Amino acid sequence: KSANPQWREQFDFHYFSDRKDMLDIEVWRRDNKKHEELLGTCRVDITALPAKQTNCLELPLEKHPGSLLMLIAVAPCTGVSISDLCVCPLGDPNERQQISQRYCIKNSFRDIKDIGFLQVKVLKAVDLMAADFSGKSDPFCVLELGNDMLQTHTVYKNLNPEWNKVFTFPIKDIHDVLEVTVFDEDGDKPPDFLGKVAIPLLSV
Repeated sequence: KSANPQWREQFDFHYFSDRKDMLDIEVWRRDNKKHEELLGTCRVDITALPAKQTNCLELPLEKHPGSLLMLIAVAPCTGVSISDLCVCPLGDPNERQQISQRYCIKNSFRDIKDIGFLQVKVLKAVDLMAADFSGKSDPFCVLELGNDMLQTHTVYKNLNPEWNKVFTFPIKDIHDVLEVTVFDEDGDKPPDFLGKVAIPLLSV
């Protein structure tokens, strides 16, 4: 019930290549659970923004009245990584020792925001549902922790995919829940849901 909403949400997006990236933003109005209406869209060319500083942008919505006020900071990824299983970041004993030193009791208050990190090895899925007419699926796996999201590659025409990827997330809130969702890639259409698990960090 507001024409001037304030969300005050922070989202972290990670990309690991020197490609041209556009941030697409959509604003929706929801009447009830069944009815939604698009109120406008806008785009931000990430590569055109100055790096290592917070950019305050007022973005007019295309073909619709209104605008969005956003703070966007482009900075190198810290604490986030995707790697193959054979080059697991914590496989090196020297690195494990450095991490143990970094999070020992005497260093607890050196950086209050640096709570720790979570490393997840996504190995495989078994007996997935067939989403295609061929009796197969094109599955990929999405990992979400807080507002951080990373994903595997797609394994095509397979109900027992093997990804063998290692994902590392910085932990910002020890009460967060790791959500792991498997989707079926469906070309230009939205992906089909194949299954999901939720793991509270406090249970690890």
